[in-house]
Amino acid sequence: FFVFLDLFSLTRFASAGDDGTVVVWNAQTGEKLLELNGHTQKITAIITLPCLETCEEKNQLILTASADRTVIEWDCDTGRQVQKVSCFQSTVKCLAVLQRLDVWLSGGNDLCVWNRKLDLLCKTSHLSDTGITALIEIPKNCVVAAVGKELIIFRLVAATEGSLGWDILEVKRLLDHQDNILSLINVNDVSFVSGSHVGELIVWDTLGWTVQACERNFWDPSPQLDAQREIKLCQKPNDVSIHHLTWDEENVFVAVGRGLYVYNLPMKRVIACQKAAHDSSVLHVAKLPNRQVISCSEDGSVRIWELREKQQLSVEPAPTGFFNMWGFGRVNKQASHPAKKQQENATSCSLELIGDLIGHSSSVEMFLYFEDHGLVTCSADHLIILWKNGERESGLRSLKLFQKLEENGDLYLSV
Repeated sequence: FFVFLDLFSLTRFASAGDDGTVVVWNAQTGEKLLELNGHTQKITAIITLPCLETCEEKNQLILTASADRTVIEWDCDTGRQVQKVSCFQSTVKCLAVLQRLDVWLSGGNDLCVWNRKLDLLCKTSHLSDTGITALIEIPKNCVVAAVGKELIIFRLVAATEGSLGWDILEVKRLLDHQDNILSLINVNDVSFVSGSHVGELIVWDTLGWTVQACERNFWDPSPQLDAQREIKLCQKPNDVSIHHLTWDEENVFVAVGRGLYVYNLPMKRVIACQKAAHDSSVLHVAKLPNRQVISCSEDGSVRIWELREKQQLSVEPAPTGFFNMWGFGRVNKQASHPAKKQQENATSCSLELIGDLIGHSSSVEMFLYFEDHGLVTCSADHLIILWKNGERESGLRSLKLFQKLEENGDLYLSV
């Protein structure tokens, strides 16, 4: 059972798995709202299709792709299957919406451009047996596609009165990665970032398509003072794979093997790291408010971290922050260990463990953070867990109690 989650409103989310079923849930209560049945094999991609501002109907639409070589458009307000495309020659591995051009893209062994009515506007020729694994939009009507170890820049040419129709042109191939690209994100208007299987992080210029910065030093094979920890770290080559990336205004948060790294874009270097953040590969990472980061792993753990300036660290930092009121917070003993690695000594900040969310018994594939409703995690143990901020929920319950007392006339104020 494998689950994808995609946030498409402030109060709802969708999950999908190997059984081909898509389920819509209430993020506040955990209530199951809809079950969408239409695919016969596992779901491989899911994305929202935003409504047009000029459209009177504001129903929420999503697109789902499956290993059955189909893409289905769903109305998530009614559960109705709007349209279905079954003309693919390979599995669609990723989807992207270009809202400004009002088109969406599907990536498999070729790249296809579709309109809102699910009409095929244009497509590329067969790219590779590996297929497109990730797609992002960049300026000048261009998109970046990750194909194996290559990044291919495509430009979309919209239909005009003098042209026959839409066209898609291959503009450039970026060949700087040495191994397959596992993650690709659009950071801002001037930069996008890619990460590979062998731990290469490359920051690219979105306009000139050149390398702005490159980091290949996430893994330091030099001897460490802590011999036991060194043996534990050198388990297998894929400990350096960059499985996931996320970002904020200044930093890129990188899941590298079992570790978690913070790469500062202006400084062009790693400013904080936890090389053994989990016991197995980190699969997903996200930035929370108040300089906090959350990560999940194949070992079933979900952990909350805080990015702190090193000079502000105490010997035994107290477990404070998001979710600490649930009793999962604990002091990170590793952070106070006297045997620091050379790269950690060179960093200007540290990632301090401030909490564990214990509930899953198998690999946690992904999560979604809702600022008002908490956190949703999904796992290979067939569970989706909705976590709540205990302090906030306690305050809401108290507020509702006072409101109820006031309505019943049982609330008296003494002077």
